[in-house]
Amino acid sequence: MGQRAGSPQLLRQINDRVALLALLERGPLTRLELESHIGLSKPATADLLLRLEKSGHVRRAGFREGGKGPRAQLWSVNGAQAYVAAVDLTPQTLDVAVSDICGEIVAEYRYRAEKDASLGMDDLRQSVAIAAGEVGLATGQLRRVVVGLPGSVDRRTGSLGFAPHLPGWQGFDVLERLAGSLGTAVTVENDVNLVALDEMAVGRAVGLDDFVLIWIGRGTGAAVVSEGRLLRGASGGAGEIDWMPCPAPRATGGQAVAHRQRVGDVLSSNALTELARTHGLAGDELDKLLAGDHGADPAACAAFRRDVAGRVALAVAGVVSVVDPELVVLAGDVGRAGGSALCGLVAEELAELVLPRPDIQPSLVTGNPVRSGALRLALAQAREEVFAIPS
Repeated sequence: MGQRAGSPQLLRQINDRVALLALLERGPLTRLELESHIGLSKPATADLLLRLEKSGHVRRAGFREGGKGPRAQLWSVNGAQAYVAAVDLTPQTLDVAVSDICGEIVAEYRYRAEKDASLGMDDLRQSVAIAAGEVGLATGQLRRVVVGLPGSVDRRTGSLGFAPHLPGWQGFDVLERLAGSLGTAVTVENDVNLVALDEMAVGRAVGLDDFVLIWIGRGTGAAVVSEGRLLRGASGGAGEIDWMPCPAPRATGGQAVAHRQRVGDVLSSNALTELARTHGLAGDELDKLLAGDHGADPAACAAFRRDVAGRVALAVAGVVSVVDPELVVLAGDVGRAGGSALCGLVAEELAELVLPRPDIQPSLVTGNPVRSGALRLALAQAREEVFAIPS
């Protein structure tokens, strides 16, 4: 039988959850600080803290120094009550992080396959096991594992789509097999979607409900956020613009790009390197050329960046025409290297193609945003379970 609405037990559980979320967001707090934040009386807050300490949810975390009078006891969430793992999987690399439920990374492990080898299920299991083992955990003791990869899982079948570059992950229910292999709950998410989660948390998209993130670098893809939620589509393929047919970009140096190509064909590293060469530039350092390194011919660099912007605008146009976002974020190696200058050129080119006029800005996230986004998702899922209010 469910709890009666407004019952003292239910109210205590709600207050406990609010207090735990406050401690996660703000870090260690004194009783007085927590009381002020959650709006309970002094006796009720003291009782709440003792109750959460007894249950193992919070712990004493030293004292607040520097004030007048006696030092005040600090309280924090007990990070050791649950652990999660985040994985960035590419065809040849694995990047794993294990964190406690407070979000503190306690172990990391990186693995690269031998040349021309492709990573499979056993490689992922072993890598997660090594990372978890650094803090004395088995994979089954992790509350949640989130895997980010360049593809999308069909929620109806569990099969991985849009990922021919991951041959060892085809033809079976990926979620079911991963959960069985690791012995815990597993979520598999598209890598660009995870970058968008990171951008929403600490990047350009903080506070925005409608934006598109375009990733150009290690592959090409998009993430669409509408009304604050990621759009995944029926088969998980929303945002897979790498496969989208692309009109031929304008001719460069007398050479037109062939018709009937995909967006991924014209924005791949090889394609952009070849584009640089048509401008007489050594294209093996695309980041410098896109950043405006005038060690090369400035006019040639400017023409190259304009042509890159034209290609990016073609990729952006189809998405923008449908979802009309407030913001487009350019991420990945190309977006990061091109910066605001490239974004400005893309905006000019886009204005010639579609009616919507979104703001276009380079990504602000650094490090490995796929792993970081996977960790954010794993923590959100684990906290929902650990701090849940029983029905």
